[in-house]
Amino acid sequence: MNQITLIEELGQFGLTRQEAQIYISLVQKGELTGYEAAKQTGISRSNTYSAMAGLVEKGAAYLVEGNASKYIPVPPDEFCNNRIRSLEHSRDILKLQITTLPEPSEGYITITGIKHISNKIYHMIEHAEKRIYISATKARIEELKPELIKAIERKIKVVIISDATLDFEGSIRYLAENKGKQFHLICDSNQVLTGEVSGMNADTCLFSGQSNFVNVLKEAMRNEIKLLELTQEGEKS
Repeated sequence: MNQITLIEELGQFGLTRQEAQIYISLVQKGELTGYEAAKQTGISRSNTYSAMAGLVEKGAAYLVEGNASKYIPVPPDEFCNNRIRSLEHSRDILKLQITTLPEPSEGYITITGIKHISNKIYHMIEHAEKRIYISATKARIEELKPELIKAIERKIKVVIISDATLDFEGSIRYLAENKGKQFHLICDSNQVLTGEVSGMNADTCLFSGQSNFVNVLKEAMRNEIKLLELTQEGEKS
């Protein structure tokens, strides 16, 4: 994994780009003075000291006092787990203090970018109560397999239409033609996410709880399943 990607991932844990860059250097070297960190990263000394102070404040580094003050990194696993634990604590407080609004039942919401689309997919699967119908490529289904397995363990009916054979115990599976970028997800017959998903920031999906739209996609998937069943019966006979 290149440094640019590492910096972006560390940004998910609250570090600025300069803090992330210095943190990576600390992990690689073990310990550094401010002067050494500036020399290693090419960041100005004034910005380096500000960034190091930020790392200490955010729990990513410790300051070691001595003849020359040095900084040592908190191990990545420890730092990440601490941040996650802190976020979970904040989440629990917010859930108690802020009333959860229901999903909009009318209208259509455009969701752009693979990160936001994936978040919506995970949320829908996690909160499904009765059934999940999903139509996507094998690669996309494999990415979602852990969440779908959890749904099956919750006794949720999971129906999968994909373009390759899947080893997916507990689900109902149908083998279809090449799905390309197409992605369709229906949860509990009242929420739909549909569009093109290729793993890029340009991906766009439409989310809706509008009953007519849900029914149209349900009927399309139902007809596809019927056709696949007929085709498979014909191949067996």
